[in-house]
Amino acid sequence: MLIPVVLAAALMNAAMVAASAVSAILIADDLGPALAGLPNTAGVLGTAAGAVLVGRWTSRLSRAQALKTGYGVGVAGGALTVLAAVGAPIALLFPGMFLLGIGNAASLLSRYAAADAAPPARRSRAMSTVIWASTFGAAGGPFLLAPSQSTASNLGLPAIAGPFLLALAAVFSALIASTYIRRTRTADTPQAQTATTERPVLLAAGVMIVGQLVMVSVMTAVPVHTHLHHNSLGVLGVMLSVHTLGMFALSPLTGWLIDRFGARLVTLAGLTGLLAAAVLVTRTGLVFTPALFLLGYAWNLCYLGGSSQFGSTEVESRVESSIWAVSALATATSPWLFTLGGFPVLAVVSLALAVTVAPVRTPQSPTCRRRAMT
Repeated sequence: MLIPVVLAAALMNAAMVAASAVSAILIADDLGPALAGLPNTAGVLGTAAGAVLVGRWTSRLSRAQALKTGYGVGVAGGALTVLAAVGAPIALLFPGMFLLGIGNAASLLSRYAAADAAPPARRSRAMSTVIWASTFGAAGGPFLLAPSQSTASNLGLPAIAGPFLLALAAVFSALIASTYIRRTRTADTPQAQTATTERPVLLAAGVMIVGQLVMVSVMTAVPVHTHLHHNSLGVLGVMLSVHTLGMFALSPLTGWLIDRFGARLVTLAGLTGLLAAAVLVTRTGLVFTPALFLLGYAWNLCYLGGSSQFGSTEVESRVESSIWAVSALATATSPWLFTLGGFPVLAVVSLALAVTVAPVRTPQSPTCRRRAMT
């Protein structure tokens, strides 16, 4: 059960990283840097919509079938982005990224497929395993950006089409891998039935939203920053890989920390890391890339710490959709804010967001407290 879930998630992550980075450059060249965030905004909105759709498909069909359907929609999106890159109307890039976002939602929610099959005391570690394994796709994908350009050129296509071809191949492979996911019963435990209006769920969702907003605000501007400074895709690939390593590579540690100490301490540590990263990212020298790693791991702490408090399909999909719907605003406005004052302006906005939720003490759920005692 776990291997196809992990493989599909890793491949989908590689597809989304490749398409997101290069779509910003494509629009920056065609429509201007201030609009470079629009295709990624479409991808974020697609992820938000996809979270709701995958949740509904899970309730009506099964977790496995819902994931397959989501990845299938992502394949259609990948095909549209390739068409936009090879000379078709540039407008096709936007629905293409939206549909890729639906595939991305399937990848994100696949962590709960692993949790369904795990004992209650190991749900956090099961989710973290899926996210950790995604490192190979999310961190390895950027290193293929430059080679994919050469491949596209050798095929007689525009070089910019290479990363989109890479994304299409990756999401199609994710679809194939998802066909091996076995159908399981969705685990809706009594605690997981918590209504989305209850305080613990709202606070956990708030921490996840802030982590997503800060990360998206900074990372959306990174491709534009490297492009304006005439850095190669190879340099951008290194930066993205380091960041995605921070997002995923230490996930087993995060899962262990949650099961051992509870979500409260983990999410507070994540918020602290966000504050530190927001300050360090204003230094565009040697500390810049390590700051992106810290930003990624701070997000990981907030994301898994919040996720560990959910369990029902309805709560999972609603919270995931809310996170990505709100972060669409950051994706759209980040390049514009960047053109106004660079990373210092983004840092101020990020600090304001983190401080807003930093005083919140996310309560430990009863399950987390029991896990801590074991």
